[in-house]
Amino acid sequence: MAFRFQRRITLAPGIRLNLSKRGLGLSVGPRGASLSVGPRGVYGHAGIPGTGLAYRQKLNARGRSAGNGSSGAGRSSPAASLEALLAQGESLPIRLDIDGDGGIHFAHGDGTPMSDDEARVLRRHAGESLREQLAQHCERLNADLDRLGRLHEETPHPDITGYVTRDFTEAPPAPLVLRQLAWWHRLWPPARRHVVEENRRRQAAFDQAYRDWEWRKAKHDEAEFARHLREGEGVLHDPNAMEQTLRERLEEIDWPRETAIDFDLGSDASTIAVDIDLPCEDEMPDRYWTMPAKQIRPTSRRLSDTRQRELYRDHVHGIAFRVLGAVFARLPAVQEARVSGYRQVTDSATGGERDQYLFSVKVNREQWGRIHFGRLDQVDPVAALEAFALRRDMTKTGIFRDIEPFKLV
Repeated sequence: MAFRFQRRITLAPGIRLNLSKRGLGLSVGPRGASLSVGPRGVYGHAGIPGTGLAYRQKLNARGRSAGNGSSGAGRSSPAASLEALLAQGESLPIRLDIDGDGGIHFAHGDGTPMSDDEARVLRRHAGESLREQLAQHCERLNADLDRLGRLHEETPHPDITGYVTRDFTEAPPAPLVLRQLAWWHRLWPPARRHVVEENRRRQAAFDQAYRDWEWRKAKHDEAEFARHLREGEGVLHDPNAMEQTLRERLEEIDWPRETAIDFDLGSDASTIAVDIDLPCEDEMPDRYWTMPAKQIRPTSRRLSDTRQRELYRDHVHGIAFRVLGAVFARLPAVQEARVSGYRQVTDSATGGERDQYLFSVKVNREQWGRIHFGRLDQVDPVAALEAFALRRDMTKTGIFRDIEPFKLV
């Protein structure tokens, strides 16, 4: 009996798991603001929704004394208290709400708006730091915008198959140092019993921490070994292994936006059909950002309509190129891939939403291998897909019309 093996993957860039030598941190949050909890503390983030521009400030407890317990600060105005705090080099929780035009609105960490006097104090004491950080974010924002049209440049060579296992990087618990008995402990039994009992508790806690570490290491090594086998052998014949391998590889790609991907393996697992839920043009960033001299607010320059359509055209074709690369590099049993991209549009006949397919491409492994993967910066993703069997109705200016996608038979 023939089978179908269909899965949907939702790849969400709004959640990032960060690993470093200092420990583990998870950043989550709504558009425009987020909270980051990590090994070095809690930080607040704020940004322009849809742009990536943000500000980061370490959050300490609000209301921390600006001095050595003096009650004078409590009788001062909020602006004076803030000035005293900043003058001593203290950090404080703040929140920046940045509108689409680059205007900045200052608030305390709990969301309470700062007064004009407080905002002036903050700009006076932290203005240069704010400018530097905002300028760096503008640079990263512009780089991210340019990257939207070059997503295909990160595509792996199809001959790079298999999986290289990763070492367990978490260090074991620090060696235990027990409290030593002094000579006088022998003369005072209660004190001696106290030291012995304390050492017993510390030893038990250390033993438990070490067992927990060994368990985490064993689970990590087990998962890495299973993935090594799955990507080395399972992908040759096991549909479940193929599905999990493709899902993991797609999730590891640094997608610039949330992307939903459906894929369906053919009856003999040598073919695959992939449907990609593409963004609409109005979801794409449409401006470059700069920091004017001596100002603490970014300004923007809107892209021309032509440049906006070119960026959108390159981006949606680049997504298809990147997905094709993951399929052929990670699923050696697949000999032909059919990738289609669609977006949601308003149906003029009913007023409801419908899927509009922009392109559908059919590529076999031998054709894919003709691409020079060492020179992807010289490859145009639009022209690259045109070298294969392609269904697409697009004008020279990047306007798409409906097409009927290839079907998996």
